[in-house]
Amino acid sequence: MYNYFMTLEIIKKSIEEKLKLAPVLGAIYKFDFGDQGCLLVDASQSPAVISEEDGTADTTFKCSIAVFNDILSGVQDPTMAFMMGKLKIEGSMGYAMKLNSILGD
Repeated sequence: MYNYFMTLEIIKKSIEEKLKLAPVLGAIYKFDFGDQGCLLVDASQSPAVISEEDGTADTTFKCSIAVFNDILSGVQDPTMAFMMGKLKIEGSMGYAMKLNSILGD
């Protein structure tokens, strides 16, 4: 069992590590964790730039930090989280699928 307490800083580092191995995705992503904060990931450049600022994105993912932790750790399949309503996606589904293949690894 793992700790559900995950800070934005830990999530930020985890996303940075996964994106280091990925090709340039050509999009800006936002992870909206509601009252727990948000991350803006500019993956249109290499290396990707990640900030805790709110801004405009091509694709926005909305979920709790606990759900996102499960996705990053491989416990929760992102597609299933979406189908079950645990994860909401706004914007380009094509960009969402590109990121899904990277974060799920």
